[in-house]
Amino acid sequence: MPDATESITANMDMLRFATAGSVDDGKSTLIGRLLLDSKSIFEDQLEAVEATSASKGYDYTDLALLTDGLRSEREQGITIDVAYRYFATPARKFIIADTPGHVQYTRNMVTGASTADLGLVLVDARQGLTEQSRRHAVILSLLRVPHLVLAVNKMDLVDFSQEVYDKIHAEFTTFATKLNIPDLEVIPISALAGDNVVNRSENMDWYSGPTLMHHLENVHVASDRDLVDVRFPVQYVVRPKSDEHHDYRGYGGMVAGGVLKPGDEVVVLPSGMTSKIAGIDLFDQEIAEAFPPMSVTVRLEDDVDVSRGDMIARPSNAPKPSQDIDAMICWMADAPLKPRQKLAIKHTTRSARTLVKDIQYRLDVNTLHRDQETKELGRNEIGRVQLRTTVPLLCDPYSKNRTTGSFILIDEATGITVGAGMINSGA
Repeated sequence: MPDATESITANMDMLRFATAGSVDDGKSTLIGRLLLDSKSIFEDQLEAVEATSASKGYDYTDLALLTDGLRSEREQGITIDVAYRYFATPARKFIIADTPGHVQYTRNMVTGASTADLGLVLVDARQGLTEQSRRHAVILSLLRVPHLVLAVNKMDLVDFSQEVYDKIHAEFTTFATKLNIPDLEVIPISALAGDNVVNRSENMDWYSGPTLMHHLENVHVASDRDLVDVRFPVQYVVRPKSDEHHDYRGYGGMVAGGVLKPGDEVVVLPSGMTSKIAGIDLFDQEIAEAFPPMSVTVRLEDDVDVSRGDMIARPSNAPKPSQDIDAMICWMADAPLKPRQKLAIKHTTRSARTLVKDIQYRLDVNTLHRDQETKELGRNEIGRVQLRTTVPLLCDPYSKNRTTGSFILIDEATGITVGAGMINSGA
C-alpha cells in the first residue's frame, strides 16, 4: 500500500496536543511563548498584553494573557475552561488544548486530551513532581495519548541546574514504567525566558536533546492511527435531489479507521448487507482513498439500506455488535453515578439508552489503587463500570481505536453530558 502510505504521511502535518500540570506551573505562559516565538500573534495583540502587564505593575510581559481568555481566569491567574489555540510553523500545523490544572476540573482535562496526539505535562523545577503531575500522567495514559512530553519548567529559578533536572527526569521515568506511555521525552525549559522552547538555551549547554518546538514539529504521529481496521460510522445520508445530481446517494461521515478505496468490498452494519465502494467524494471532487481523520462521502455500487448510526466496515474485519459494555468512566456530574442508573449513550454516530449494571472499582489516579468497595463514582472520579445498552453498539476496545472505543453518557432529563467512557471490551 505504498501510495496510501505516502498520502497519509503527507496529510498528517497537523499535531493536536494537550497541556496539563499543576496550577502555576506555567502552561498558559508556555503557550504564549510558543505563539510569540513562532510569530503566530499580531503586533497589536502583543502590544495589548504588554500594556496589560504594565498596568498590573509587572516588570515582564505576562504571556499567559494571550491564552487565558475568560475574565475570571485573568483575574485569578488560572485556567478554568479548555482553551483551544491554533498556530502553524513551516513544518506543521498545531491545535493546542490548554487544560486546567485544578483537580476539580479533571473532566475538562479529559475533554481536552481525548483527541490529542501528544500530552504535554509541565512541572515546576522548584517543586518537582507533584500529586497533580502524576494524576495528569495517569489520565493521559488512560486516554491512550501515544506521545508524552514532560517539560521541566522554570529552570531559570533553579539556576538552570542539571542536578535538579536529572532528579526529576529519573523520578518521572520510574513512575512512567507503571503506565502505558509508548513515547516519553523530558525537556528542561524556561517558558518565561524562552529557554529551549523554540530556541536552544545557552544557559543549559549540558542538555543535548531537542527544543520543545523541534520535538513538536518532528514527532511522528502518522502511524498512531489504526490504518488496518476499516471503520466508517455514517453520520448523514447525502441526497441532493438536484438536476445536476438527480440520482446521487452517498453516505457522509468521518473515517475512524483503515483506508477506504473505490472497489473495496464492504459490509454495512448492523444489517450485514454487502456491497462495493463505487466512489469517495471530498467536497466537489472524487478522491482515490480516504483515511483517518478525513470527513468524506462514500458511494456504494448497490442500493442498500444505510442510515445514520450504521457503520461501513470490511466483511472479514468488522466490529462485533455488543450490548454489554465494559468501560472506564470519567464521571462529570455533581450527583454521583450509581448502579441501576439509566442514561443516554452516544457512541460514534449512534445513540441509545443504557443501564448501569455494576461499578467494579474506583481508580485512585494518584496511587493507581483500585477501590473495589466503592458503590458510586463522584464528580471527576474514574472507575470501571458495566453497562447494558438498548441497542447493540459497533465498538472496538479503546486501546485499538480511540474513536470507536469511546462514548459519552448524557442525562436524559437535562441533555447535559455527565460522563466520558473508554471501552475495555464488549460481549
